[in-house]
Amino acid sequence: MKMTGAEMVLAAFEEEGVEVVFGFPGGAVLTLYDEIFKKGLRHILTRHEQGAAHAADGYARATGKPGVVIATSGPGATNLVTGIATAYMDSVPLVAITGQVARPNIGTDAFQEADITGISLPITKHNFLVKDIGELPRMMKEAFHIANTGRKGPVLIDLPKDLQVEQGDFVYPSKVEIPGYKPTYAGHPGQISKAAQAIRRASRPLLYTGGGVVSSGAQAELLTLSQQARIPITTTLTGLGSVPHDYELFLGMPGMHGTYAANHALNECDLLVAVGTRFDDRVTGKLDTFVPRAKIIHIDIDPAEISKNVVVDIPIVGDVRLTLEQILKRLANAETDGTEEWCQMVREWKAAHPFRYCQDSAECLKPQFVIEEIYRVTRDKGPILTTDVGQHQMWAAHYFRVNRPRKFISSGGLGTMGFGFPAALGAQVAHPDELVVCIAGDGSFQMNSQELATAVHYRLPVKIAVINNAYLGMVRQWQKYFYEGRYAHSSMAGSPDFVRLAEAYGAAGLRVASADAVTPTIERALEMDGPVLIDFQVDPEENVLPMVAPNTSIVEMIGGE
Repeated sequence: MKMTGAEMVLAAFEEEGVEVVFGFPGGAVLTLYDEIFKKGLRHILTRHEQGAAHAADGYARATGKPGVVIATSGPGATNLVTGIATAYMDSVPLVAITGQVARPNIGTDAFQEADITGISLPITKHNFLVKDIGELPRMMKEAFHIANTGRKGPVLIDLPKDLQVEQGDFVYPSKVEIPGYKPTYAGHPGQISKAAQAIRRASRPLLYTGGGVVSSGAQAELLTLSQQARIPITTTLTGLGSVPHDYELFLGMPGMHGTYAANHALNECDLLVAVGTRFDDRVTGKLDTFVPRAKIIHIDIDPAEISKNVVVDIPIVGDVRLTLEQILKRLANAETDGTEEWCQMVREWKAAHPFRYCQDSAECLKPQFVIEEIYRVTRDKGPILTTDVGQHQMWAAHYFRVNRPRKFISSGGLGTMGFGFPAALGAQVAHPDELVVCIAGDGSFQMNSQELATAVHYRLPVKIAVINNAYLGMVRQWQKYFYEGRYAHSSMAGSPDFVRLAEAYGAAGLRVASADAVTPTIERALEMDGPVLIDFQVDPEENVLPMVAPNTSIVEMIGGE
């Protein structure tokens, strides 16, 4: 069938089951946008391309399906870069379509030309510059396949303006064969047997798990392994929700702002079973002090992560869920009594060293109290929580108890300020009947606050909690501990009145400055239709504790007593 390039893109979307795209039009994608209009595909117009990328990312994390984002050439494409890099670091499936100048003009510094394939090469799983209309159907198929298989991630297709109006034959491939790209899903049987044997022999085993558990849908297998073999679990930021928070052997998050129990369990374990995680520096601390007593099993679908940061003893390349299934089969009749003393020890650590704060004054509002109350008031609704990046992100990880996967959405690897609010919009688009809550900082929120217009226009009833301490809080905290209290340019003095800002966009704005107003204001916000912003004016000097200083052991915890 003959189609224009723009028609081919829409036909590919239909083949791939794309229900919604996020984007911002411009000269190099006008033909594509005209086709979107004619076909009636749902499109969410954000107010900035970065917001579109984060919204597509939030949609993908909330659903497990690839998010799709569209931008024009030049600055439109480059404005996607932070969002693409965010998705790449956290292994989120994303397909980005960028316009490009006409093929004869490529390389001439034409108006709004940028080499986006060159720019995005280090932050995409793969990218395409389409030069031949006959290659476009295959490239579209490959883009969705690459984004959503193996270790998932973003793929970019750069589409010249003239190719969008050119006609060609649309033959969409039924399957994909890409030389050199053959993700391994089934772990090696010999390695799986070795892992099962090591688990049987261990007296102090520990499961260290990450976002790969969520990505592969392996939460049931993970929990079964922990219950069957009596192994405590610690979960990274991107893995939160893969283990119920109230599970007796869940120790919380490890690392720089991790729990006492998780960090000390890492230090004392004799077997570390790393599952779908990459030994990030925020978890390991000083590498030569990390898990000093442990033999290490590492299960990951990406062979490049095996022994990249930490040399492991039993590597297994494969899909997390399939691999855990095979390990469970080999442990079907395993004895479990050998780890009970260890389990009791970590339970005692967990009980003796919880996160602490003191809300002893109605006037001085503590951010931890705010987040605990948001959780308490909303927990029966099972909300999706998104966060921005900074102190509030860590407090959310500490005090908002997530019990299901894809309910905690946050920028982990890249640590992208400005992520949380547009990601919340993407999650709300994905799940229109669910409660979506965004916890943001006053610094982070201002990086994409223009998306209030998107929330209002599309009637996306996201509830936004701005934890307003009038600082770039995490920057100020580091300046306090490591720069002798010199708060160099970390004050957010001059920020807007967030209530009036929300109202200017047509959203509701509320303000809370005292502890006794927290709960009724949250309840009021939940009763209101449409997006609501609550400006929580909190203690500006509060710090995220415990904390591990850079390049030190993770058991050297400031405020971790």
